Amino acid sequence: NMAESMNVSRTTIRNAISRLVTMRLVEHKQGKGTFVAVPDPKKGNPFAAAMSAQNASIYDLLEVRMGLECIAASLAAQRAEPSDIRAIKQSVDEMRQQISKGGLGSRADISFHMAIAYATKNPLHIQVMKTFYDYLSHGIMESLSSLYEDPQNIHVITRQHEDILTAITKMDPELAYRTMHDHIEYVKNFFKEKKK
Repeated sequence: NMAESMNVSRTTIRNAISRLVTMRLVEHKQGKGTFVAVPDPKKGNPFAAAMSAQNASIYDLLEVRMGLECIAASLAAQRAEPSDIRAIKQSVDEMRQQISKGGLGSRADISFHMAIAYATKNPLHIQVMKTFYDYLSHGIMESLSSLYEDPQNIHVITRQHEDILTAITKMDPELAYRTMHDHIEYVKNFFKEKKK
């Protein structure tokens, strides 16, 4: 069974499954077992719905991300395991490769921020960030592409990602917070100027 194959107790497995149920990543069907949850396309992403209903802009979203992601970077600097650092580094490398081939690197950008969220080890933080990026990867991709159209922006953002990675690798929470703050502030300023 699962407990034996993973060399952990049944209680650990039960707790992990109940956490996944709470996060709505799996669902428990009475008498049938536990299954991976299939999102209901009719319900859509609650974030997308809220943004649309409130007429919120990408700038509004970035203000919220500023709070969440600076904390995430700081927590990641305290809690990241070697596998987390590898995942963050891999997304930085992927972004560089995509850009060198003439791509935008926007997919790798999302992977980068999600890898940091996972490194927080906080299931709620991971779920909130997942909701953001599920939405980002659909609606906001078009907006982000305007940011990436200028090679200068791509160069700055890649360097900022490298600085954030360095701070997390050094396990320096304050530096991680600051470098993430500078990164999101840069993106915010781009959209602020664009609005004028």
